[in-house]
Amino acid sequence: MRDTTAPLEEFFPYRLAVAAEGFSRALVGVYRHRYGLSREEWRLLFLLAGSGSMTSLDLSSRTTLDKVQVSRAAQRLEEKGLISREIAPRDRRLRLYTCTEAGQAIFAEILPQIETRAEAILQAMSSEGRMALEQGVEALAQALREEKARQPVAG
Repeated sequence: MRDTTAPLEEFFPYRLAVAAEGFSRALVGVYRHRYGLSREEWRLLFLLAGSGSMTSLDLSSRTTLDKVQVSRAAQRLEEKGLISREIAPRDRRLRLYTCTEAGQAIFAEILPQIETRAEAILQAMSSEGRMALEQGVEALAQALREEKARQPVAG
């Protein structure tokens, strides 16, 4: 039985969420201030720049964003001329999003800056700590995939 008097700061899900949020916030400055992109917009641009095109369903499943967040971020990116969207040919209920040339160009400009900022943060860790973090993140992701596979299919 868990000690319910333990501080929130010792609760692993909370600690993990705070660390992930802090890391993400440290990167936001790169694309928000100079390029005017929100975190949601950056995530969609990142996915679309590397994949060519994706449906709204694919974008929702590949991010931590729900359908409404995807739709709103995609609309803003379209208004900025960074992506285009059309009705998906195989399922008219879905939208198909594609990165434009302008979107590819801005992505190519931002990504090295993001990578440099992320690397600077990670360099503050010891090499052992960084290796442990990478192994731990992969182990957690694998455990989550296995747990999801064990869950009954909703329907």
